[in-house]
Amino acid sequence: MPDYRRAFVPGGTWFFTVNLLQRHQNDLLVREIDTLRRIVRQVRQRHPFHIDAWVVLPEHLHAVLTLPPGDADFSLRWRLIKSGFAKAQPRTERLSAARQRYGERGIWQRHFWEHLMRDEADYQRHVDYVHVNPLKHGLVTRVADWPYSTFHRAVAEGIYPADWCGDVAAVVGGGD
Repeated sequence: MPDYRRAFVPGGTWFFTVNLLQRHQNDLLVREIDTLRRIVRQVRQRHPFHIDAWVVLPEHLHAVLTLPPGDADFSLRWRLIKSGFAKAQPRTERLSAARQRYGERGIWQRHFWEHLMRDEADYQRHVDYVHVNPLKHGLVTRVADWPYSTFHRAVAEGIYPADWCGDVAAVVGGGD
């Protein structure tokens, strides 16, 4: 069993990658985007966090989130988001024997990938990576054309120009 070591820094900012279990030709996240948004809103009401950047792709998502001062429990938030979303889906997925034994759904990968932001440059690389990800995966030819992203909020706030697309080679990798 791997020995996962997570960095728990109260009030910290992290980059996350969260994947569906079956990534091949699966569009569940964009097909059920309203459900995902509702669950995220519900979790934020009970366990606040700031969404610095977020993009939902068909079978995975990336987020840069900041927790409130004194709080480092990002795992709780992801557990609630993933379980809430899973509970809202019909039980049509195939389950492995292990998932059946533990009463798990077959929607999400068990773990997620996280990276604690080290400095402002690290933060900006990851926010750029989140926003350029639909372009990187060939889902659009312009970042502005992907509807499930905080890129549009960042444009409205004057952070990016509307025609920004970024340099895919210059942004960080992130567990895709």
